[in-house]
Amino acid sequence: MAAKDDPIIIKKYANRRLYNTGTSTYVTLEDLAEMVKKGEEFTVQDAKTGDDITHPVLTQIIFELENKDGQNMLPIPFLRQLIAFYGDQMQMIVPSFLEQSMIAFSKEQERFREQMKGAIGKSPLDVMKMATPMKALEEQTRRNMEMFQNAMRLFTPFPPAGSAPAAPPAEPARKETPEKPDDLQQLKDQIAAMQRKLDTMS
Repeated sequence: MAAKDDPIIIKKYANRRLYNTGTSTYVTLEDLAEMVKKGEEFTVQDAKTGDDITHPVLTQIIFELENKDGQNMLPIPFLRQLIAFYGDQMQMIVPSFLEQSMIAFSKEQERFREQMKGAIGKSPLDVMKMATPMKALEEQTRRNMEMFQNAMRLFTPFPPAGSAPAAPPAEPARKETPEKPDDLQQLKDQIAAMQRKLDTMS
């Protein structure tokens, strides 16, 4: 028997039906979306193979929600940018960056909500004087970009100041080091390009 804090197992059958083993009932993608909003943890498994298919199912939920009138959250420039990163050497970093950005945004959302409530019933002048949610979001985006750039410094080929060299300069293994700064510069250029795109989107 699963522990109370274990994720709920959702089984997906060949007929595309989803079965919630926690409640012993069939559910829909909309039900799963509501579970996500309530903070309920679950994993989706293929009923036949037992494979974890949570990722494609969640992606399908987003696809369904994006196709509902008035619920589009992913702007076209963002989608184009995201598609462009597939197969790029930055692809390995993008998921972590997006995850950390969403975590930071989630932590700030209550403050955003309070600011939005505070704007209701105020004159335009009063609203202009307030620290609007959009400004707060722009600041959060800037902080996220700084975090991303700091993370990218981990890829630097140069050892920390004061550390001993890994090998004497005369060793053949050190002959490849002149090429690494070019790789680092290429990564920095891509980060700068991402920063410009984020600035444009915000």
